[in-house]
This record gives sequence, C-alpha cells and structure tokens, in this order.
Amino acid sequence: MNFTDRRVVITGAGRDFGRALAHHFAGLGAEVFLTARTLEAAERTRAEIAGRGHDRVHAFACDLSDPASVRAFAGALGRSTGHIDVLVNNAARWLEGPDLLSVTDEDVVDTLASGGTGTVLVTKNLLPLLLASPHPDIVTMVSNCGVPGTRHAVAHEAYYAAKHAQRGFTEALSHRLRPQGVRVISLFPPDFDSSRDPLSPEWDAAPRGAGDPLTAQSVLDCVTFAIGQPRDCYISAFHFESMSPAAPGGAPLS
Repeated sequence: MNFTDRRVVITGAGRDFGRALAHHFAGLGAEVFLTARTLEAAERTRAEIAGRGHDRVHAFACDLSDPASVRAFAGALGRSTGHIDVLVNNAARWLEGPDLLSVTDEDVVDTLASGGTGTVLVTKNLLPLLLASPHPDIVTMVSNCGVPGTRHAVAHEAYYAAKHAQRGFTEALSHRLRPQGVRVISLFPPDFDSSRDPLSPEWDAAPRGAGDPLTAQSVLDCVTFAIGQPRDCYISAFHFESMSPAAPGGAPLS
C-alpha cells in the first residue's frame, strides 16, 4: 500500500507503539509529523526515520496534559503544512495500581488529562487542517479498557476513566463529522505485544498464530486497512477478542 500522498500526524511517537506507527507510515511513503512530550523524544524517532532515507519527517513537542503546549504544536504544524490527512491519537498515559488509593492525585490528573482532555484538544486544534484534506481520517487508539464491562488485571480506575472518555468522544465525533467526510476510526485492542523493535529482524518474525498474543504488527495492519479503504467504506471501530490468557485486556498503548 502506498501512502506517498498522505500527511500523517502521530502523537506519542517517541517510544513503544507510537514509534512503531511512525516507522510504519514512513515506510509506506507518508509524510509524517511526530509528537512526544519532549522534543528530544520526538527527535530521536525522527532521526531514526531520516537515517533510513526518508526525508519527509518532522518532530514537535506536545504535552497533551498542557493546553498551551497543544495550541503551540497546532500553530507550529499549521506553519509547516496547509493540511493533514490522518491524525493518529496514540498518546495516553498508562496507569496501574491495586486500588484507587494506590496512586497520587497528580497521577490521576495527568492520566485523565493526557488520555481524555489531551485527545479532545489535539483533535479540536488540528481539525481545521484535517478539513482541508480531500480524505481526512482520525484514528484513536483507545484499548478495550474503554469498552463497558471489560476488566483488566492491573489497570487503575483513572486509566479506565480516560479510556471511557476517549470512547465517548470518538463516538460523538464520528456522528458530528460524518457529513463533512471525516472518518473517525477507533481501535479497542486488549494488551498486545509491542516489545519488538521495528528496526530489528525480530519485528517480522513475531509469531501471529491463533494461539499467540495480539501483536503490534496486527494492530498496525488494522489501522492501515481502515485508512486505505475507498471513502465509501467507513470502518468506525475495531473490537478485538483476546485469544491468549496472557492478554486480559486494556493495553498500555504508549
């Protein structure tokens, strides 16, 4: 699949699945705009991609828990490009704990701000650039901790709250933006294996059989498939079933 005509923004691209997303879309030929909480983290991924011969890659700082940082990023992005085609809302803080009292108030605020408020603010501030695209897509990595009734072995209640906020936001946004031709695509994966380095030979050797845990590669394939469909095909959500007891649900996605 060729994405040379797409401009893709990825939040939380400094590490883990966000970094894998960045390498994946760059490998498909897209122009990629990467954010991380610090510019240094985004620059590390940018340098990796540039080192592979892909020169259409840009790095920005964006702290989703800070509205001023989100606005500054949106302004800098708008000065770099007149439109974007895909926004991937990947960044969100993972928080675990045995009970509600096991984390600090600051942990709760940061988790809700990055996963809930941050997703709303990034989407809001980048919407004008998306509406300038002939094929705009918004992809949000939610996790199945945002699905009612799902239980995770170690996820903290604040993480559940952030993921349910993302689910409610994307469902409402999908209805609101559909008449304007914007596809809003949400993914609800269980825990998945993102331990393999996308630059290592192990990346393509990941086991993907029926009895294996869900891999980052399979999640990437779902994102690519949804974006690559003709505009008459609107896949609003991917819901995954855990095939392995090692994957109880609700992955720390970034």
